[in-house]
Amino acid sequence: MNCFNQLVLDSKERLAMTIGIYPGAALAGMTIMDVVNSCNNQVSASLALAHRFNTQFVLSAMDLSVEAGAFGSRIQMTQHEVPAVVDRIVTSLSDAQRLVVPKLGAGRTAMFTNVVSRLHAVYPNKFVLAGCIGPFSLAARLAGTSEALELTLKEPELMHTLLEKSTEFLTQYVLGFRNAGASGIIMAEPTAGLMSPKGLAEFSSAYVRRIAEAIGDDRFAIILHNCTAKLVHLPAILETGLSSFHFGAPMDIVTALSEVPTDVVLCGNLDPSGVFVQSTVDGVRDRTNELLAATRGKKNFVPSSGCDLPGKTPLNNLRAFFDTVSGTI
Repeated sequence: MNCFNQLVLDSKERLAMTIGIYPGAALAGMTIMDVVNSCNNQVSASLALAHRFNTQFVLSAMDLSVEAGAFGSRIQMTQHEVPAVVDRIVTSLSDAQRLVVPKLGAGRTAMFTNVVSRLHAVYPNKFVLAGCIGPFSLAARLAGTSEALELTLKEPELMHTLLEKSTEFLTQYVLGFRNAGASGIIMAEPTAGLMSPKGLAEFSSAYVRRIAEAIGDDRFAIILHNCTAKLVHLPAILETGLSSFHFGAPMDIVTALSEVPTDVVLCGNLDPSGVFVQSTVDGVRDRTNELLAATRGKKNFVPSSGCDLPGKTPLNNLRAFFDTVSGTI
């Protein structure tokens, strides 16, 4: 059993987690651009949230442009929005074959591993979670999202070539986070949920499984995040061989909990925008209580935001979430 599942299943009270540190940017007097481009700023934003809410989990930023940037993709950055990949660098099989797998430390990857090292130094007894993209979602950023989905049907050799290189790079990146002191990683694979279950199994789960097998360490947890997956995808996702998963609002989390073994931990799945940003404090309490009531007695469940929290998330809504979960099981 990995260390994350052990922590959750052994806890005498319900643990809570939210993905994303961008609300901490405002607490630390920064913009999102400040946070994704500076180790010091990102550490400050993460610590600001950790201090404010005293959670068991301390996270680095979720920035799903970092890995594509290391491969050479052009990244668009603005002050208040999460960075985005804005071009395709692979348009043919020959492009994919020529693509050079970057070394650990390329682009901004060194900054992100350094963030984790700093967070671990401050909180050696808390669960420090790094973040990275999943193999299919990375390949889709290199080839274009809509194009990648079409290529799985029309040119699967191209996609498998890209996935081989994505997996090679992500394996060393995840190992870099482990060596930097992370307790685990949240691997975001949202684009995979746009495929059929069969496509997800072939083009995502098989490669995630290879990364997990290469790490092979129960002292380091891989939590697979998919905010687009639905219940129909669950069997294919379980083919990863992982035992820790984080889902978004489309997942029927209650039914999913009834379909996985009790030592498999599921996290989720309150909508970041609809619940955390747009709702009132009372609304957050109500939605959180509904989720807790529906999952009562399921020790293998961690209430969480279904995806990355926007920087404009009201801190009072976050407080309402953590206070509502506290002390329940």
